[in-house]
Amino acid sequence: MGMGYLILAGAIMLFSWLVSSRLKSKFEHYSKLQLQNGMSGAEIAEKMLADNGIRDVRVISTPGRLTDHYNPADKTVNLSEAVYNQRNAAAAAVAAHECGHAVQHAVGYQWLTMRSKLVPVVNVASTYMQWILLGGILMMKTFPQLLLVGIIIFAATTLFSIVTLPVEYDASNRALAWLENKRMLTPQEHAGAKDSLKWAARTYVVAALGSIATLLYYVSIYMGGRRN
Repeated sequence: MGMGYLILAGAIMLFSWLVSSRLKSKFEHYSKLQLQNGMSGAEIAEKMLADNGIRDVRVISTPGRLTDHYNPADKTVNLSEAVYNQRNAAAAAVAAHECGHAVQHAVGYQWLTMRSKLVPVVNVASTYMQWILLGGILMMKTFPQLLLVGIIIFAATTLFSIVTLPVEYDASNRALAWLENKRMLTPQEHAGAKDSLKWAARTYVVAALGSIATLLYYVSIYMGGRRN
């Protein structure tokens, strides 16, 4: 299982690198596709919120690159500086996608609700998980229960990565449907937005697969230790 896991982990890392590289190239490409309507990412976001009857969510600019996110705690759509200000297909895609999360929140989308409830658990788990797992492996002979605790904690983070998948795909679907129904983009621009979001979603798929593989690895160590 050790060698098998190394091969699987290597394959997932390679796939993750390929997807990330492809995503970067896609966004760079569609960042050059300027919108004919002349709207910025911030304006796209504000219009999507308004069209969905959402009046209590603010659209703000946040420093950094790829820092775009929706914060359900303070009801803000946070757009990176480039997305907030630029007027291209990539910016429109990201802005609408983050507003898709705001729409999910407004309608009580169950997967978003579940993910939000898991956030505090994952935050605590990320602080102690690696130390507990390491200690569990080192103390496998004398105190195997410690590794089991680590596995349970890691399973919570794996569940989070799995729950994230429908949340992200649904947000993209809501964004693309709105962009199309409201005729916000030309056919070429809409195709670019769709392609951008498709590759962005695949990064979450890779993360979930990596988490599942790692969880199974720790489970195999625990089961092997018990047999010995």
